[in-house]
Amino acid sequence: MGVGRAGGLGLGGMLAVLAISYFLGIDITPMLNGGGSSISQGGEVEVTEADQQAAEFVSVTLADTEEVWSGVFQSQLGRPYNPVTLVLFKQVTQSPCGNASGATGPFYCPLDKKVYLDTDFFVTLQRQMGAGGDFAAAYVVAHEVAHHVQDELGILSQVNDIRQRSGEAESNALSVRIELQADCLSGAWANNAAQTLGTIEQGDIAEAMNAAAKIGDDTLQRNAGRRPMPDSFTHGTSEQRQRWFAEGFKSGRIDACDTFNTNDI
Repeated sequence: MGVGRAGGLGLGGMLAVLAISYFLGIDITPMLNGGGSSISQGGEVEVTEADQQAAEFVSVTLADTEEVWSGVFQSQLGRPYNPVTLVLFKQVTQSPCGNASGATGPFYCPLDKKVYLDTDFFVTLQRQMGAGGDFAAAYVVAHEVAHHVQDELGILSQVNDIRQRSGEAESNALSVRIELQADCLSGAWANNAAQTLGTIEQGDIAEAMNAAAKIGDDTLQRNAGRRPMPDSFTHGTSEQRQRWFAEGFKSGRIDACDTFNTNDI
């Protein structure tokens, strides 16, 4: 870093991002430390203005999820909610669940109870997947936070234990139910955010539904030039992902998101 700068980000901007990360549960240490640049080209990774904007956007979304889920846990379950930490990085970093990179996409690691997100992911979401808009990005963050909600409820560990003892087809089928429940919980979050925070604007839900459609297993496989193979699905079809998000948004309740005790998945 030169005097007063870190990559392409001014000192004032860096202090702003550090303040955001400190108060709102974002760990940007991998980004500031080069995000695993030892295995990337060009030495230290540049922290740009776009990275700052991504950090600020994610901070707002993460704060919304914390406020909403704290209220939902108290009103619907009568218990406190323990917020998740989000790790913001560039290119690649380490996690207890393995390497995190732009290729892996955002994910939740139950071993350290953190969400990992590459700052370039939002660009990929918009330009390569055709899912633009702020709320499309917010939906992705909310989906990963929803995995933490599942972890808090004890669902994630139970299902993952069963998956480890299962064959590939059954494990994939259980993974689909986990992911669809996270989509439903994302919708429940959006419902409660609209009611309590007033942060949902006209067109936001359409952006989320479009994002859900773009990242369905069948759509991703078709776009890769492959014939959809349902036995290999791990997240659900575009229609399923949209339908379960809509179910959560309609009810706003955790108990409406039971994807494990239904044949209509």
